[in-house]
Amino acid sequence: MNSSTCPLNQHHPRIGPLRRSLRVLSALLVAACAGPARAEAPAPDWAAEAVWYQIFPERFRNGDPTNDPTRETLEWPVAPPAKWRVSPWTGDWYARDEWERELGSSFFQDGVLDRRYGGDLQGVLDQLDYLADLGVNALYFNPLFASHSLHKYDGDTFHHIDPHFGPDPRGDAALIAREVGGDPKTWRWTAADRLFLRLLAEAHRRGFRVILDGVFNHTGRDFFAFQDLRKNQARSRYRDWFVVQSFDDPQTRRIEFDYQGWWGYKTLPVFAATPDSQDIAAGPKAYIFAATRRWMDPDGDGDPADGIDGWRLDVAPERPAKFWADWNAHVRKLNPHAYTSCEIWTDPARLIADGGFSASMNYFGFAIPVKGFLVDARITATQFARLLDARRGALPGPAAGMMQNLMDSHDTDRLASMIVNAPLAKYSDPEKIDYNTNGISGPPAAYQIRRPNDRERAIQRLVVLFQMTYPGAPMIYYGDEAGMWGGNDPDDRLPMAWANLKFAPQAIDPRGQPRTPDDVNFDPAVFQSYRAAIALRREHPALRRGAFQVLGTFDDQRTLAFLRGSGSEARLVLLNRSEQAQSIALKLPAGIAADFARARTLFTSSGETAAVAVAVAAEALTVQVPALTGVVLAP
Repeated sequence: MNSSTCPLNQHHPRIGPLRRSLRVLSALLVAACAGPARAEAPAPDWAAEAVWYQIFPERFRNGDPTNDPTRETLEWPVAPPAKWRVSPWTGDWYARDEWERELGSSFFQDGVLDRRYGGDLQGVLDQLDYLADLGVNALYFNPLFASHSLHKYDGDTFHHIDPHFGPDPRGDAALIAREVGGDPKTWRWTAADRLFLRLLAEAHRRGFRVILDGVFNHTGRDFFAFQDLRKNQARSRYRDWFVVQSFDDPQTRRIEFDYQGWWGYKTLPVFAATPDSQDIAAGPKAYIFAATRRWMDPDGDGDPADGIDGWRLDVAPERPAKFWADWNAHVRKLNPHAYTSCEIWTDPARLIADGGFSASMNYFGFAIPVKGFLVDARITATQFARLLDARRGALPGPAAGMMQNLMDSHDTDRLASMIVNAPLAKYSDPEKIDYNTNGISGPPAAYQIRRPNDRERAIQRLVVLFQMTYPGAPMIYYGDEAGMWGGNDPDDRLPMAWANLKFAPQAIDPRGQPRTPDDVNFDPAVFQSYRAAIALRREHPALRRGAFQVLGTFDDQRTLAFLRGSGSEARLVLLNRSEQAQSIALKLPAGIAADFARARTLFTSSGETAAVAVAVAAEALTVQVPALTGVVLAP
């Protein structure tokens, strides 16, 4: 069958509620079929010190307008309107250009996924000082490899940076066209590749670690091997790389070529597995290993210093554990200190152990429980503490100290909009926390598209304080620190709000409802709150490596108290999620009671310490904590 005319196949919801549901199902299958646990992966010591920052490249910064995507370089179901153009970075996100209106009347279905804003590597390079000033020290890039889409989870190659992220798109495209994609001996370094290596060197010089998104489950239809397969059919040297269900019939000249796409989406051909389903096919496996080596040891001298520091692996549960174990062994042969994090939305413990990963994106053990207690206020402090302890305790070896503790990403509502729309969350029980309330097809009528108010910003600061004081490595999605908000895909991918740019107000409601215009410019107060919380973590070893102990849960007061570290290095954290100030009385462990006899307020999420009162009597500590505020005490 020919899928090229189906708009759904062209503009699939690469991320959204369906995708998350399918991932949960695939994770359950992996857990059910996994073999015996493998040896623990080496733990890169630096990962426990990381404060991650996630960059969605097309929307971070346009540093070089001369390399912007063109009308001819997009993947469309039909020819793009003649008036298509790169969208203005500072325009109202919900205002539709003339070419979008030609496609139809729906903001969410007609045009928004075909926008390009021109974000590129030069933009990241220009803003490394901004990231250093924020205080983050580890960067995770969403896919950078060549692709026609804005998200680039449908790669044309895994061994070249997208030409439109570099300074010479036409020259890069010509160079790539002369290669034999599956043969590393024919690979050359494009201008975009070299700019990435320069960016990597500059990031390393400033003390950043850098990891890339590895999408090793599927490709795009313009992936070099799939292009050859479509052209040469059963004669293709790559016929065993993909799951082909039928070829064209040369006798009848009928077009019958069909293949397996990721969860049925024909834009995403899936790599074939071995006949026993225990590994992926030899061809794509060798290619993935070669591409991995290219970015981890670019000059091939055996020294990984000039290469990336690790990987984040997309839809990891959908590949066999043996593949991941072999791949992780390959990664650590290249760099024993490399970090690998798997994407999984359910319990990651088995996948981490069997696949040899360092850690995972911590949706299950961090983001979901935090949303239940601090964002939605729908579970009790006791339930929250129990979920944290159980899910952290199930992790293998040192993984708990290296988990990527995120609250939002390119796959979710932004944190600020989660808070604004907390009343929409649905709960069947405390174990089933509703993590997303909005999807790619557009928000429900009740979903509030607006700037957070002061109360909601206070909750955001409270969440960020917990993120910086909990075991594991905090991860910030680009723009949260600038005050950005937005629902799920596509509204979580607005152009970054920069302090030196003036943005049009957000004055249009995409659903045709009345709306008060909102200021979407960079918010210095939000930035400073993130910067201060990150500095707190980086200045206090107990908050990065100290033991974690819950000292008290106060359900009626919606308050939690926990300890990081021990003795004179201990730090005591109290979180008040209630709408009123709370007086919390704690019985301190004998080992630290004396140290806290003169407890001092080290930090508050509000930035104000005057409202915090601390009294010590015998081995008891009483702390007055303001509403919607987190407090950190030091001996």
